[in-house]
Amino acid sequence: MKIADIRALNDEEVTKQLDTAHKELLDLRLQLVTKKLVNHRRIMATRKKIAQLNTIKRERELSAK
Repeated sequence: MKIADIRALNDEEVTKQLDTAHKELLDLRLQLVTKKLVNHRRIMATRKKIAQLNTIKRERELSAK
């Protein structure tokens, strides 16, 4: 998901996407520990997605003030 796509989402959808990404990261970490994870780059991609979502969320908080 590109940053422009994230900016198009409303606050509730951003929070929902953030929760989903955190759950996905947890699942990926569990797969890594149990040696079932095939694509290790998915962890980095998911962390990047979480960072982007948090950035947009913070930008909106600061612009509201």
